[in-house]
Amino acid sequence: MSNGRTRPLDQAAQALDNAAAAALARWTGSLSPAAGLLAWTDWASHLANAPGKRLALADLAWRQAAQLIQSLTLGTAHDHEPDHRFADPAWQQWPFNLYHQQFVSAQRWWEAATRQVPGVAPHHAQVTAFAARQWLDMFSPGNGLFSNPLVLRQTLKEGGLNLLRGAQYALDDGLRQVSGRPPAGAEHFRPGHEVAVTPGQVVYRNALMELLQYAPSTPTVHPEPVLIVPAWIMKYYILDLSAHNSLIAYLVSQGFTVFCISWKNPGTAERNLGMDDYLRDGIGAALTAIQHIVPKQKIHATGYCLGGTLLAIAAAALARDGDTSLASLSLFTAQTDFSEPGELSLFIDDSQIHMLQAQMGRKGYLSAEQMAGAFQMLRSYDLLWSRLVNEYLLGQRHPMSDLMAWNSDATRMPARMHTEYLHRLFLNNDLAQNRYLVDGRPLTLGQIQMPLFVVGTETDHVAPWRSVYKLHFLSPAELTFVLTRGGHNAGIVSEPGHPRRNYRMQCRAANAPGIPAEQWLEQAPQHEGSWWPAWTQWLATRSGPATAPAPTLGAPDAGYPALGPAPGTYVLD
Repeated sequence: MSNGRTRPLDQAAQALDNAAAAALARWTGSLSPAAGLLAWTDWASHLANAPGKRLALADLAWRQAAQLIQSLTLGTAHDHEPDHRFADPAWQQWPFNLYHQQFVSAQRWWEAATRQVPGVAPHHAQVTAFAARQWLDMFSPGNGLFSNPLVLRQTLKEGGLNLLRGAQYALDDGLRQVSGRPPAGAEHFRPGHEVAVTPGQVVYRNALMELLQYAPSTPTVHPEPVLIVPAWIMKYYILDLSAHNSLIAYLVSQGFTVFCISWKNPGTAERNLGMDDYLRDGIGAALTAIQHIVPKQKIHATGYCLGGTLLAIAAAALARDGDTSLASLSLFTAQTDFSEPGELSLFIDDSQIHMLQAQMGRKGYLSAEQMAGAFQMLRSYDLLWSRLVNEYLLGQRHPMSDLMAWNSDATRMPARMHTEYLHRLFLNNDLAQNRYLVDGRPLTLGQIQMPLFVVGTETDHVAPWRSVYKLHFLSPAELTFVLTRGGHNAGIVSEPGHPRRNYRMQCRAANAPGIPAEQWLEQAPQHEGSWWPAWTQWLATRSGPATAPAPTLGAPDAGYPALGPAPGTYVLD
């Protein structure tokens, strides 16, 4: 009879299973073949038993064939939704018009084939559609030397020198990847030199993070400080890039005392760090330090991406415990309801998480390359194929920018934390369902009463703005929602003067009912330019006048001496 303890044989069996899953993950790019097979089998078996759907697909194929013949013989086009990949007039010449119209027809047929098949689980339908898009993108005529008229034109024009440059670029990229060096040009954007140069000091350090306090640039400041909590999936200096587009420097110039967490890049030794550790030793420790450095003042807390999700959890825990130390809560592209988390959910199910856990169990962390690969697949054309064509076939390498260099300076994720994050938030949606536990007790976002400023971005593939918007239905607090042009990163790094920027903004009063996202989109007025001034004005109206003397950097008498200049040491790992 079992005595409730795990037998050595069971432990050995589990270890063997995990080793097998980890070995398989190395060959599959960390993707679970079982998850893909389950999705395909669900789709294929239901399609086989859906004669009406198959007839509709056959009819679509016949109509596409007729349209293709008509366009080739009469010169008419039937691209009702033009594909920007084939916008150049050269694609309208034979045989390239045949290539690209065949591709567009195949793309639309597969979109129809993987949509609205009766009986297929929604997640399996999404995975099947995603897999079809990946294969189609791979075989796009735009990716070929002899099927892309722009590449052929450039090759004839340069006598093949573009291909020679492309081969040199490919060799350089390959050598850099093998040796672990950053992409070409990233060496010109070094933290503390060209980027992350806003003056400040490290005023606290523990095994998980460094707390940076920035030097004032105005004679007096608002009395309430600002704490920024970035995600540990990224390095903090996306908010302190170059001098002209640093959100931190902009905040300081508006008379705010700014603190920012710089997370340590975890390795094998940090494998057992969990969400509670990031709450306690990250946000909790930072708030305690700020309260000693700027005593008797409430704090404007700001979180970005996963840092915003963690900050929302922290704010709800503080509210539950009667702590009123926060003056406001600002969340940038941060999800709190994961019922519709966007395309990242394609990689999150029990089978996929089992494979990730097995792989992380061997190393103790999720590598930066694994995270980058997932994001790259979500936008395979924009982030992969178009770059390969431009650089390796056309021989045109775009200059490295500060944002591109930051993006290549990726971080790792501790195994335990990442597992908890996926299970508790993505799979179980515990936070939105009031099941999330902190210190063994559940919390609810409905306990948050402080003013909220929430930013979503129009083309976010990581935290879709409609998912971010769901906080309207979880908290009764006054909530100002901003929808800005751009993606997950570029929409936030949107400094005043940035070309082609606009945003929508509307405030919902405290305890007022929320409205559907599409209704909000119709009602919210549009403003030209950056949303940064609107945010700093929002903070200012919820702060005391900017007449207070700036606090010192650190508080040595309280145990928080200045430990060294910003950007600190953790960001350099």
